[in-house]
Amino acid sequence: MEIFPAIDLYDKKAVRLYKGDYNNMTVYSDKPWEIAEDFKSNGAKHIHIVDLEGAKSGETPNIDTIKRIVDSVDLFVEVGGGIRSMEVIDKYASIGVNRVILGTAAVENEEFLKEAIAKYGDMIAVGIDIKDGYVAIKGWTEKSQYSAFEFVEKMQNIGVKTIICTDISKDGAMKGTNLPLYKELSEKYHIDIIASGGVSTLDDIKGLRKMDIYGTIVGKAYYTKAISIKEAIEVAK
Repeated sequence: MEIFPAIDLYDKKAVRLYKGDYNNMTVYSDKPWEIAEDFKSNGAKHIHIVDLEGAKSGETPNIDTIKRIVDSVDLFVEVGGGIRSMEVIDKYASIGVNRVILGTAAVENEEFLKEAIAKYGDMIAVGIDIKDGYVAIKGWTEKSQYSAFEFVEKMQNIGVKTIICTDISKDGAMKGTNLPLYKELSEKYHIDIIASGGVSTLDDIKGLRKMDIYGTIVGKAYYTKAISIKEAIEVAK
């Protein structure tokens, strides 16, 4: 299982939200590329980046910071947050991002999703943010009409290879991840699943590894020093 340490960007800074609440934000660094360098020095092979401003606006306000991260570390970088046009995907591809994550756009614009996959293939992943059993959109502010399982099946049928699945109720709360959800998803579907939200102990990582899922995101637990990236990678092997 792969470990994806996370950097959430807002105003060019590395921050964390509590349960997706923009009014409940903690700033951890105004030099996010230094955090990426720390990930690498602890053995990370991947970085998961979310542009929190982009998630709201559909623009790329932090692209210069993301480029600096990409240029600073020779790691696999995936980026999500408000990617709703081919122009934005092209921008990220041009600066060396390895994978882009479509969220709201994948729910609301199936044609765009298919166009993106036709052009970029496995570089396109879909973020599925779950709120009360349904897929949430627009920076977690609205619920769509799709249940989580309906939507995963739809993505698999369209040809999406990777999904990043977040249980919003667990995100940033440091109270453990939703192991039953990921177990059910991994048993039902043949799609690479990256588990996100609430991974706060090495036991969470051990539990996910037993399900043979593709990866998990470590966010707040890194910043609060509850989990070291080096230990997480060892446990995930």
